[in-house]
Parts: sequence; structure tokens; C-alpha cells
Amino acid sequence: MARRRSAPIEVSSLADAPKRIASRLRKDAFPLFLVIAFALGVVFAAAIPRPIVGLITLNDAIYWYTAQDMIEQIRFARDDARVRAVVLVLDSPGGTVTDTEAVYLELARLREVKPVVAMIQGLGASGAYYLSVGTDHIVAGPNANVGNVGVISQLPPDPVIYEDIISTGPYKLWGSPRDTVLREMEAIKQGFYEAVRLGRGEALKLEREYLLRGQIWQGNEALRLGLVDELGSQTTAIERAAELARISNYEIRNLRSLAGLPDQIFYPFFMLAEDGRTTGLPSDPGIYLLFIPPDGGAFR
Repeated sequence: MARRRSAPIEVSSLADAPKRIASRLRKDAFPLFLVIAFALGVVFAAAIPRPIVGLITLNDAIYWYTAQDMIEQIRFARDDARVRAVVLVLDSPGGTVTDTEAVYLELARLREVKPVVAMIQGLGASGAYYLSVGTDHIVAGPNANVGNVGVISQLPPDPVIYEDIISTGPYKLWGSPRDTVLREMEAIKQGFYEAVRLGRGEALKLEREYLLRGQIWQGNEALRLGLVDELGSQTTAIERAAELARISNYEIRNLRSLAGLPDQIFYPFFMLAEDGRTTGLPSDPGIYLLFIPPDGGAFR
């Protein structure tokens, strides 16, 4: 019976074996490498802080307390690298001239480095609208109340003589005569108009005389007249802020809590009636960028 001869082992095959084994190992290890790389990517991504869209909320009149509260949050947003954009959420009738201008100027500094979007939820009137035009984009609710561009004040009384009060001049008690107050109001009104004109630019469709009538418009009409940029919700405003900052995968944070500020405490800005009802009139005399509703009640 003949014996079968085994095939000779080629020397070249033995020499190529290490290469074939290495190639097989590389092919088998590649999926494992992808899994490890993905896991490491997830770990590193989780370690990187997400960008923040910060919210600053104003749901009261603008006076010394609320103004300082907003300014603290604005300064925090400007200095904190995590905050990439800010949404100013407004539901306010406005307030004092000096406090409104103080917040407006701080917003201008913030806009030098980060985008700011205004969201008019219920009421963005007078001083609150003044702040709105100092932002990069204005979103309003369809039924929000927008506008009321103008100034309001209580004229000082004519100089009188009080038997038990002595002053060194006729205007020491009140600070100025009536015509001076009127001139100041006119100057402030012109400054308000310039802020609106510069903020809205070519979008503004209202003539100067018509705008300065102090009228309130609903959101739909405000959009048609160029007082706001679009209609939407707070989510819309947040999305616009993120787009302007060119960020994604962001988180939304209240800047009050993020800055570590104490719980908000409201002081009475409006005069109270005898029954405790808010009258809608400021407690102290002065010049205001303030909307006073026809029924005397304050918007809250």
C-alpha cells in the first residue's frame, strides 16, 4: 500500500506568518480601539463645562434696588467665561430715569463681549422698553404690551412761604422751578428717542412725532412697526441668544442663583392706597420713564 506524501512546507509561508498574525491582530483590535476612543471622548466631553445662556429677570419697576440687582448679574455675566449669552426677561412698567440709564449703560458694556437678547413677556413699557433697545435682538409675546416712549413727572409747587420753615432760596425746598423741570423732561425725552433710533435702526417704521406720543402697542403691532424683531416665547429668545453666541449643547441658568445673590426682596416702589392696594403711582416725586396704566393699577 502506497504511502501519501505530505506536502512540503514552504519556507516563504513560515516567514510571512508573523505579518499575517500582526495583520489579524490589527483588524481584531480596531473595533476595540474605537470603543475605547469613544469612551474616552465621552469622559473628556463630560469634564468640559457646557456653555451657559444666562437669564436675568425683571418683573418689577426699575428703581435703586432692582437696578443694582440687575447690574450685579450683568457684571457677573460679563466676567464669567462660562456665560456666553444673556437673555433679559422683562415684565415691567419702567421706572426712574437714573436707575434705568445705569442698567442701560451696563448692558452696553456687556454687549461689547457677549450677545444680549430681550424677551418682553407681559409688559415692556417706558424704561423697560428703553432697556430692550439696548440689546441685540428683541422678542415679544404676541399679546405683550410694548412701547410707551416718553417721560412723566410731578411738577413742583409754586414757591410759597411757610412760617415754620426757613430756606436760603425760593427753590431750596423743591430744587428747581417748574420750567426747569419741563426742560429736563424734554431733554430726557430726546435722549429716549435717540436710544430707540440707534437701537432699532432701519427696522423702525414709526415717525419721530408718532413714536413720542407715548403709545402702547401689542406685540403683533409692535412687530409690524419695527419696535421688536420677532414674536415668540422665552424659549425663542434663548435660542436666538445661543445662535448669536454660536454655541450648542448649552445649559440655561438663572444668573441670580449662579452669581450667588441673596433671594430677591422687593421694596415698595408704588404708592399704596388706604386699603393697601397698589396705586401705580411712584411713592416719591421725580422724573420717571414709567408707564402708569389708565386704571391706576400697577402691572405685575
